Amino acid sequence: QVQLAESGGGLVQPGDSLRLSCEASGRGFGTDVVAWFRQSPGREREFVSAISWTGSSKYFTDAVKGRFAITRDNAKNTVYLQMDNLKPEDTAVYYCGTAPPSRLIDLNTARDTNALSQIGDRSFENWGQGTPVTVSS
Repeated sequence: QVQLAESGGGLVQPGDSLRLSCEASGRGFGTDVVAWFRQSPGREREFVSAISWTGSSKYFTDAVKGRFAITRDNAKNTVYLQMDNLKPEDTAVYYCGTAPPSRLIDLNTARDTNALSQIGDRSFENWGQGTPVTVSS
C-alpha cells in the first residue's frame, strides 16, 4: 500500500507562484501514474495534471496549461506541481492520487480528444489529505 502526503499550499496573491509536493511512503510510487486534482467549495474534484513514471508523458487541463508544470523525482518518491501566475480561480484544495501505468491509455485518449477535464477522480486512488491553496488579493 502507498500513502500520499501533499504539502506546499498557502495563501498567495494573484500572479504569485507555489510549488506543491506529493510524497509517497510505504511501497512508494513504483511505476504508477501520479495525478493532481483539486476541489473548490461546492464543486467536484477536478483533474489538473498527471505524469507518467518516466516523466516523459505529462498532461494538463486547459485551465492550467502554460502556467503549471509537473515533475517527479522517483529517487525521493515525490511529485511536484509548480504553479505560476496563480489566479483566484485556482483556489482549491489540491490532492494527489496514483493509478497503474495502464491509465496512460485513458489519459492519451483524453488528451487527443481534448477531454482531459473529464478525467474523473475514480480513475485514481490512494489520495492524501490535500493541501489548500488560496489565491486572493
